[in-house]
Amino acid sequence: MNNRLGQYWQQLRESLWFVPSLMVLGSFGLAYGLIRFDAETSWQGTKRFPLLFGVGADGSRGMLTAIAGSMLTVAALTFSLTLSAISQVSSQYSPRVLRNFMRDRVNQVVMGYFVGVFAYSLVVLGTIRGSDEGKFVPATAVLVSLILALGGVAALIYFIHHIAESLQTGTIVQHIFHETGHAIDKLFPDEFGEPVDDPEKAEAALRYSDEQTGWWPIVSTHTGYLQRINTEDLLRWATHNQVVLRIEKEMGSFVGEGTVLFSVRSGMERPDPDQADWPDDLMQFVSIGRHRNIEQDVAFGIQQLVDIALKALSPGINDTTTAIMAIDYLGAIGGQLARRDFPARLRSDGHHVRVLVRAAGFEDYIRLAFDLPRLNADGNHAVLRRLLRALALVATDITDPDRKAVLLEQAGYLLRYAEQTLPTDYEKASIRSLYSTLRPVWT
Repeated sequence: MNNRLGQYWQQLRESLWFVPSLMVLGSFGLAYGLIRFDAETSWQGTKRFPLLFGVGADGSRGMLTAIAGSMLTVAALTFSLTLSAISQVSSQYSPRVLRNFMRDRVNQVVMGYFVGVFAYSLVVLGTIRGSDEGKFVPATAVLVSLILALGGVAALIYFIHHIAESLQTGTIVQHIFHETGHAIDKLFPDEFGEPVDDPEKAEAALRYSDEQTGWWPIVSTHTGYLQRINTEDLLRWATHNQVVLRIEKEMGSFVGEGTVLFSVRSGMERPDPDQADWPDDLMQFVSIGRHRNIEQDVAFGIQQLVDIALKALSPGINDTTTAIMAIDYLGAIGGQLARRDFPARLRSDGHHVRVLVRAAGFEDYIRLAFDLPRLNADGNHAVLRRLLRALALVATDITDPDRKAVLLEQAGYLLRYAEQTLPTDYEKASIRSLYSTLRPVWT
């Protein structure tokens, strides 16, 4: 249940309407509180500060009407700018980065601000009474409305600046880089119980997991992408039921209804539903949604940068500079992965092996980052050179020979592909020279 609530909460935070809705409710509360303050206190703002609070009923109505109309107009402008930016991001970069733009807190708050001031002004406007109606002018509430309207000018200027900044390639790829870096810092399944460090126990567990018989399949009841696994509760469940749990899908994989998501093995030939709270309750420990999520899925962050590079290299756009920028950040992410010790696939409760996890390794991430950009850099001398330099950047902090072998293999692919696709001997010689210069960092 907690996992499902967490998924709903994430969807709310990423929506464009949730924060504005909260701000509109807050504007109702602010208007009500200030109106009650003006109606029930002895504060004589009109007499003490007549220039600030001395607007009569007709003047207050006119000012609030103007503020409400202008705020609604600006809110519509803000919405149009947001939709235009979303359309541009989708067509120029990748539809995958739309999620980052929609969850941008500045966009949500600014839209909520204008709609909130509009709602606030309407509420206050409805309480003003002229002399023939039992005169009442909430002077403090009217003054606050004026202050909020002046604040809207600053908010609009800042929003236009923020939109222009957020559409720049550097801002987009750097945001993806930072999100991916956070995911690498807690690389799945690093926080999944304890690793199995005993080589004999690990070897026995792997042989045990490879056996085809004795495993009870647990199928998915939803269709979508595997976004998150509640590692703490899932490990507690496996320990409580004294079973070994094998996760059949990697994080970010597409899961169809009826697809085997888990396999469970215990001393029983078949689980007894009356003796254990499974198999159906296992689904409450996973989140399956309509799109991928970067929180536990490092590959999704890499895929977004790859998509930007591929879109930039497409014949319709042909933006080499954007592709190079995405490749630079792919090299930086590869460097972070090169410095990481990847968590063990076997996870225990401290005493026994409880979970066998499918997770990508260093080689998988490097292939994901460099294979497709290489294949789409057909005949592009600048991009092929930058791919070689990105591989050299990854190799800077590597001490494991096996990981360097992966990079050397990728560099060899790049060299051969350049020989096949570059049109002139000059460009081919340039790639060969750069490869010879950088080769020592991969060996």
